[in-house]
Amino acid sequence: MIIEVKIPSPGESITEVQLASWLVKDGEIVERDAEIAEVDSDKATLTINAPEQGMISFKVQQGDTVNVGAVVATIDTSATSQGGDNTKAEPVKVEAVANASAQSKPVAAEPVTAKVSEPEIAERATPERSHITPLARKMMEERNISSEEVLQQVNKKRVGKADVENMSASNKSVTQPVTKEETKKPAVESKPGTRDTERKKMTTLRLKLSERLVSVKNETAMLTTFNEVNMSGIMDLRKKYNDKFKERHGISLGFMSLFTKAVTIALKQFPQVNSIIDGDEMIYHSYVDVGIAVSSPKGLVVPVLRNTENMSLAEIELKIKELAEKARNNKISLDEMTGGTFTISNGGVFGSLLSTPILNPPQSAILGMHNIVDRPIAVNGQVVIAPMMYVALSYDHRVIDGKESVSFLVKVKELLERPEIMFFEGKDPFKGLLGLD
Repeated sequence: MIIEVKIPSPGESITEVQLASWLVKDGEIVERDAEIAEVDSDKATLTINAPEQGMISFKVQQGDTVNVGAVVATIDTSATSQGGDNTKAEPVKVEAVANASAQSKPVAAEPVTAKVSEPEIAERATPERSHITPLARKMMEERNISSEEVLQQVNKKRVGKADVENMSASNKSVTQPVTKEETKKPAVESKPGTRDTERKKMTTLRLKLSERLVSVKNETAMLTTFNEVNMSGIMDLRKKYNDKFKERHGISLGFMSLFTKAVTIALKQFPQVNSIIDGDEMIYHSYVDVGIAVSSPKGLVVPVLRNTENMSLAEIELKIKELAEKARNNKISLDEMTGGTFTISNGGVFGSLLSTPILNPPQSAILGMHNIVDRPIAVNGQVVIAPMMYVALSYDHRVIDGKESVSFLVKVKELLERPEIMFFEGKDPFKGLLGLD
């Protein structure tokens, strides 16, 4: 029986995909449910599994763009059930390989010698046929030059003083005598550099990402505001409680969970930053879905954490780890990357000191984290060294005013520098105690 393998639908509005790579060889026997191909869509890389066991036959090549529902391969299930057919197929494959290897086997090149006429050989200078003057021979001894070296460059029957001087000048670019110590130094060989180029077809994911980034620059009024965070409070918190946190929850307390929690609290206080524009209407979200930008083999992907307002730090850490592993292994689904009301991008893991993150449409804002660097700052009139991080908030000025953007980033800074107030929904517990809220 011949079974067709078709491209499944990766999601709504996606009509074509790119067959990124075949995970098996053409004509190979594949097991049922085995992964046979990777497919790049606009948003993610998906895998195709074999519906049945049998011999696979490719219908499209790796790198081809095909429509959703198109047949990319067939599987012959009778190749495994009928022993006679299976045994006949193998010798054909072996013979084809043998013929291909025989045709592609390099032929040893015979040494090629230049044909020189006998009169020309007779006229060519040799140490026996050439005459070197006594003065020239003395100069050769001073410069440690052999007669063979001279005759390689000076093809004359009579070698004189001028010939030796010209040879020394061309070799050394100076007329000073060459010492024996200098001649012992190894010659430096210049290696020619390469100017090769390689052309690769862009993946569907990269093409879509390029289109989205250009549209963001052209269709939004994007601005960026900056601030800096003293990370001493967070680093002290992690140093004091990380071991107990890991023992209780099975995962370390990282920066991303604290930043996510701080952003979630700040978004609740500044709902304008958590909104999007849709035509001539504004859509405000009562929930917070935070996208975490993750680098994957296929490019940057943004898995989404749902309802972070209801998640603890441990739940956020575990979910980030789960989604990041899926993204790096190309196992993440479209549902796990769909939506999101706000995005956090951490360029600091790659050493970035400061950058301007670009919006992730249709979201209206994105927070950029950066590298932590010890810098001198003023604290209570004294200069101290503290671990500092620059943070950047890019936002769509059509949706968010300057006051809201700056106030939001200042609130995130306050929550990170005093992490204890996160447990009071961003409110100062002492103000509540004193009735000053």
